[in-house]
Amino acid sequence: MIRGATSRGTGFTLLTGENMRLIVTGGCGFIGSNFIRHVLSEHEDVEVVNVDNLSYGSNLNNLKDLEDDRRYRFVRGSICDTGLMSRLLEDAEAVVNFAAESHVDRSIADPWPFFKSNTEGVLVLLEAVKRSSRDVRLIQVGTDESYGDILEGSFKEEDRLKPSSPYAASKASADLFCLAYHRTYGLNVCVTRCTNNYGPYQFPEKLVPKTIVRAMLNLKIPIYGTGRNVRDWIYVSDHCEALDMVLRKGRKGEVYNVSSGNELSNLQVVDKILELMGKPKDLVEFVEDRPGHDIRYSLDSSKIRSELGWRPRHSFTEALKNTVEWYTSNEWWWKPLAGEQVLHPTPWKLKW
Repeated sequence: MIRGATSRGTGFTLLTGENMRLIVTGGCGFIGSNFIRHVLSEHEDVEVVNVDNLSYGSNLNNLKDLEDDRRYRFVRGSICDTGLMSRLLEDAEAVVNFAAESHVDRSIADPWPFFKSNTEGVLVLLEAVKRSSRDVRLIQVGTDESYGDILEGSFKEEDRLKPSSPYAASKASADLFCLAYHRTYGLNVCVTRCTNNYGPYQFPEKLVPKTIVRAMLNLKIPIYGTGRNVRDWIYVSDHCEALDMVLRKGRKGEVYNVSSGNELSNLQVVDKILELMGKPKDLVEFVEDRPGHDIRYSLDSSKIRSELGWRPRHSFTEALKNTVEWYTSNEWWWKPLAGEQVLHPTPWKLKW
């Protein structure tokens, strides 16, 4: 197996002649599975080991089409398993960490699983990387929610973190551990923070797929508060291309924001989906807002654009249309996952 850059290198250098062994944690989730499919289709010099504990947001069907690919291997396990991660890192060149509990509502109801997976799990992974005899590159996939909300302007990578939810706090903590391990131990680490993703294989309780599924069934679409909370929406394949660039060209110890510039309110997104599906807007139903609901997220991604040459390739309307078509054509995938949170005619209620 090949080696990455030396500990004094600024990035990650692939040598020719042999394949890169890449570990993807949480690869059965939404973004992780899209990333695995992306790197295997774009790079012949990559072998992927997918480590996933198959929690509620994971689905083996996300990568069913890769089961016979010789460059792909699935390992059921957790990043909190010190022995497993140490063994897998013995012949790996890089790790891209998607493993995380990711639903904000669930973190409000019960924060402990989020701390365990998103913070403690990353610390376990960092320790395994530190003990490795190789210069393993680690990409920590973060979130714009770590910054908190912003009424005007956009967050840059050096801005302070001010998370609002237990989920965001657990992710922000993980980012800080990664940057601390780079500075203290010289680990070859990059952190990315991305805006809201949408696209194929997203768990149905998220806003875009839930809206599509419920609209297909002519059920009411619940929207928190006034629906005016603004997010920057990015197509998942554009995010995967950004991660691929950071993996191969990013400077170690750096943070890279990833955003598309598609700032839309939740209500605007839902209205656009209903328009694409030819459904009436009176399906929208406003429900009680959740605690600590951030008003607006916005990231300045000029750094990754200028340093690495990344640009999103998909327009919002084009990619949203592709997403609607995927869900309407793949009922076999989402129907087994669409439980009480998605199909019940009244919104899912949590007891805080």
